[in-house]
Amino acid sequence: MSIVKEFKEFAVKGNVMDMAVGVIIGGAFGKIVTSLVGDVLMPVISLVTGGIDFTNLFVNLSDDKAYKTLAEAQEAGASVFAYGQFIQNIIDFVIIAFCVFLMIKGINRFKKKEEEAPAPAPAEPSKEEQLLTEIRDLLKNK
Repeated sequence: MSIVKEFKEFAVKGNVMDMAVGVIIGGAFGKIVTSLVGDVLMPVISLVTGGIDFTNLFVNLSDDKAYKTLAEAQEAGASVFAYGQFIQNIIDFVIIAFCVFLMIKGINRFKKKEEEAPAPAPAEPSKEEQLLTEIRDLLKNK
């Protein structure tokens, strides 16, 4: 089998196309969640915690000079331990994971409703099928 033919079969399979759609939608979903975290939740968390901006939490490791922001310390070339950005990324991850959990939970709820829907009643056998069934039963009894 030629490599071009193999690639064509691989690329045209439904699973690959489904995965491509999932990646594209996942990218868009990531932007929505990033906006949710940065624009909606983090201001509320900052208000609750007294205005702490997690992204600017750092420890200066190189000298005794006090820098007001992480960007200022990095611009000066100071070696910093930027633990605030790590905290921010953990919060982002937890929120994203929770959103994905809720989305999957909702999808599973719809799937359960589809499964619980009663199957349509079997169609009444045709007259030919009934006749053949009777003939079969009579032949069995002989």
